[in-house]
Amino acid sequence: MKNMMKYSVHSVKYNFIMNCILSASNFIFPLITFPYIARILHASGNGKVDFAASVVNYFVMLASMGIPTYGIRACAKVRDDKDKLSKTAQEILIINFISTLIVFFTFIVCIFCVPQFRQDKTLFIIEGVNIILNLFGVNWFYQALEKYDYITLRSILFKALALVLIFIFIHKASDYKLYASITVLASGGANIVNFIRLSHFISLKRIGDYNLKRHIGPILVLFAQSATISVYTNMDTVMLGFLRTSRDVGLYAASVKVKNVLLGVVASLGNVMLPRMSYYVQNKARNEFNELLLKALNVEVLLAFPLAIFFSYESKDCILILAGNGYIEAVTAMRIINFAIIPNGLTGIIGTQTLIALNREKQVLISVIFGAISDFVLNLICIPYYGATGAAIATLIAEWLVLLVQLILGRDIVGASIKRVSYAKYGILSLLSLSLIFILSLLWDYNAPVKFLVNAIVFFFVYFFGLVVTKDEFVTDKGQN
Repeated sequence: MKNMMKYSVHSVKYNFIMNCILSASNFIFPLITFPYIARILHASGNGKVDFAASVVNYFVMLASMGIPTYGIRACAKVRDDKDKLSKTAQEILIINFISTLIVFFTFIVCIFCVPQFRQDKTLFIIEGVNIILNLFGVNWFYQALEKYDYITLRSILFKALALVLIFIFIHKASDYKLYASITVLASGGANIVNFIRLSHFISLKRIGDYNLKRHIGPILVLFAQSATISVYTNMDTVMLGFLRTSRDVGLYAASVKVKNVLLGVVASLGNVMLPRMSYYVQNKARNEFNELLLKALNVEVLLAFPLAIFFSYESKDCILILAGNGYIEAVTAMRIINFAIIPNGLTGIIGTQTLIALNREKQVLISVIFGAISDFVLNLICIPYYGATGAAIATLIAEWLVLLVQLILGRDIVGASIKRVSYAKYGILSLLSLSLIFILSLLWDYNAPVKFLVNAIVFFFVYFFGLVVTKDEFVTDKGQN
């Protein structure tokens, strides 16, 4: 009994709120910095940083293997036993250390061998530091223990630090390398704090003989999955960089800025589910598992429908506010790509949080491979002709195809629940809210910031009021699970 750990575990609702705050910070900070950065660095400089960051993300993914997901599941299952938790975490860290060294060496070689990288090698070296710093992040450990309040507070503090540094030091287009350095410093600092704090929860001394082999199989399957996801997540930006120009990359970066933030909001619940779902699986709590799954699917649709519809309608105002007239060509791409949050949010619940919790990661891998192949082919066809808009079309279709495959492969688990989601109610409330702001736009003509603010207040007030009137479970449920 001396090895049993007793620490407070908050409810899923509390963790969801914490993740929503984190997602809100992911919206607020870019909302403050991107208009400034877009105007200072212009589409070309912004595109260079985004291209380098997208390339480095591939190497970070290679170094991480499947550990960010596997670590959550493995540690969540033994989180009540300090010795088992310490040994599991140490074994995962050793595997991650080895993979990081191999990948970082490969990255350095690529910088001097690939012409597109060699042209701006200093920028790529700066971004490449993230490969090493990612090793110290160990977010998977804190997620396994459901320490979402700590994750949120730490993230907000370092975002605030980056915000201050950006406004102090970034003043001209040639500062794009310094801008990259600040973003790396902010994320790296957060990772180092994570690593230092590990000793509060586990022993960092060797505990018995290590058994790395037991982790390799599932890590490699999840690595293949994360690699494929990373391919079609970053593929549009990378292919734009190779097939078009830095300006096209900059336009696309502006178009996906809002979508990425919205996806963070929509995925807030899904991100907190894996440790709890894995815990339920380990303890054979099937009723609790199914109840949480249905609630999660309903919340995903409740959030995704209005966000996708409102921000697609407001795409022009968003572009004008965030980036200015120089990025007006990105409006069509933004209108299209914002609808990707609907399938993306659902696959986060069905695939990452449900099937993986049940050790069915191979089915998730099949779905994302199918999506990656589709995305590559569609990008190859659409980008040369339509640039950023073509990349948005390809990504949207790929996301829906991934969802379709997961629904087919996981129908025995999610089939009953997916049919019980209140699609009609959330769709009707979203369209009703949209119709009101459309009428409002016909009656008054005002500048983009004012129009966006008024429309947002009206749209989401009407939508939330509709949830209250219909006594939706999301606003009335007081459950603590």
